[in-house]
Amino acid sequence: MARSRSKLHVAALAGTPDEVEALFYEAMHIGNLERLMSVWADEDEIACIHPGGQRLRGAVRNSFESMFADGGSIQVVIAEVHRVESLTSAVHHVVERIEMSTPNGPVHTFVLATNVYHKTAQGWRLVLHHASPGAYAESDAYGDNPMVIH
Repeated sequence: MARSRSKLHVAALAGTPDEVEALFYEAMHIGNLERLMSVWADEDEIACIHPGGQRLRGAVRNSFESMFADGGSIQVVIAEVHRVESLTSAVHHVVERIEMSTPNGPVHTFVLATNVYHKTAQGWRLVLHHASPGAYAESDAYGDNPMVIH
């Protein structure tokens, strides 16, 4: 599947996992399906799990396409990110604050997400977005000095 990308967009994708993540959330915010899909790896095994949903493999585009139907978008504010990175992969544990408009007024909720990135020949690409309903806590239960339990 060929995708058109601006030079700036391609440069950002070749940058860091943080830059790719920013493009992912920006695309959700503006409801731009092509930009959103451009951050994903071109692999059959990419996966996406929306809060309370099933594991989607290969149907990632269709799920976001339905979310963006009729000009929709998803307003996500990143409340917190924890990163584990190596030379060829990165895992970001993210607390997302979701803002939605409903017939009963605005709704704000928190989602806990894990975004996994791989360094490919085309640069950093998203291979997994797994989101679950959650809550925001100001700090981790273990504070700044986590215990190692292995």
